[in-house]
Amino acid sequence: MNSDGNTGHTLSRRSFLHSGAACALATTLTGRTVHSQPIDRTGDGMSITIDHVDSDFEREPLIRPFGFKGGYLTEIWQTAARMKSASGKTATGLCTQSVLWSDAAVFAGHSESGGNALMFALTEYALRRSKGMTFRSPVDLQEALLDDVHEYGMRITGNPNLRKTFTLNALVGFDNAAWLLYARDNDMRTFDGMIPAEYRPALSSRHERVACIPLMSYAVPVREIKQAADDGFFFMKIKIGQPGTPAEMLEKDMARLTEIHRAIGTMRTPYSAVGKLPYYFDANGRYPDTDTLRRLLDHADSIGALEQIAIIEEPFPEEYETDVSGLGVRIAADESAHTDTDALARIQMGYSAIALKPIAKTLSMTLKIAAVAKERSVPCFCADLTVNPILVDWNKNVAARLDAFPGLDAGLLETNGHQNYKAWDTMTGYHPCTGSSWTTVKNGMFELDSDFWEKSGGIFLPSDHYDAMFTH
Repeated sequence: MNSDGNTGHTLSRRSFLHSGAACALATTLTGRTVHSQPIDRTGDGMSITIDHVDSDFEREPLIRPFGFKGGYLTEIWQTAARMKSASGKTATGLCTQSVLWSDAAVFAGHSESGGNALMFALTEYALRRSKGMTFRSPVDLQEALLDDVHEYGMRITGNPNLRKTFTLNALVGFDNAAWLLYARDNDMRTFDGMIPAEYRPALSSRHERVACIPLMSYAVPVREIKQAADDGFFFMKIKIGQPGTPAEMLEKDMARLTEIHRAIGTMRTPYSAVGKLPYYFDANGRYPDTDTLRRLLDHADSIGALEQIAIIEEPFPEEYETDVSGLGVRIAADESAHTDTDALARIQMGYSAIALKPIAKTLSMTLKIAAVAKERSVPCFCADLTVNPILVDWNKNVAARLDAFPGLDAGLLETNGHQNYKAWDTMTGYHPCTGSSWTTVKNGMFELDSDFWEKSGGIFLPSDHYDAMFTH
């Protein structure tokens, strides 16, 4: 049970450690050699040896079932990874798990808790494998472990086609802990100072404002979308690709688009080039082909909504590799851009935006993806994973430094935890800078003052709540 008495946290880590996933973890670890030699590539800092590791998790229930990819979540696990270096420094990294987002096949093939347990097993495995390793950069540490952890994930899920985003999602807390340990051992006090020089050009902007993007899933009534617009939110992410056959999905999506456009299509905003509210649609790979998507776009055109579509994210299944440059709208890659190599392949297919997710694919992988996009002048923005308030500011640190998104004079950051968690107000209390002006939204914007930049969004400060998970 959490300190707030939240009864949603019913499965403890001790209970998990007796589960099948944990037994598989122990079996796999037995008899395997942990690599303790230094990783060769040099970074910007001194060598760090990982001396001790630990992990734990909490379960956070949602206000209502959260629908996308044709499925629904009812709770989200918040996991924590603890690292201690040989110098005695410690760091706690956080992760918000999303099995449905990262690999829908794993989600469909297990109970909701079972899928989460499998992902947590990957986090535990990575931590145990890293004990005794020496690294100079968290990017190098991830490169040394990623293939091994992914292979382990394929074994315990029984899925030889496990998507790499599942493994990367599992590694977020591990990676964040490595970055914090890296910063502390090298006496780095700011986010800018922590980023290796080769990745800094992609994060060279300094936005005074970052647009806050709320998420409207299948179950959100149109009246709530209208209310969000009335409250000042002007750039909203709307889930399409509803459950059913492709024909049923298309019919539902066209009807939903019509309802939404009727409700907010004439509203004005000073923040977009066209003066109207931009539409950001996320299909999570549900559209089978370009012909089906063109039918949706033709419908949007017929009701006068086409010019307001700023982004359609991940419309097609990852295996549907086709040129998208002739669709007439900006197509963004999300899940399919697992790595920098995958992002480059999507850019070559005509994808003209990348949704960065340092809170879902790790900061290390995000830096590599952002560098690839920057070199090819492809705009990026930061998307959410319904993360906790502290991870919102990990995301915000990246969003505030990316080039402004075309048509907007601001950074872009999706965050929807406040819409979905039952205990969101309690969770905000776990943030070391809770109550700071830059943690709240004003007229659809995060306003970033000198305090935000000096504190790097509070990510280097300890969270009493999460640190207390490791004082037993």
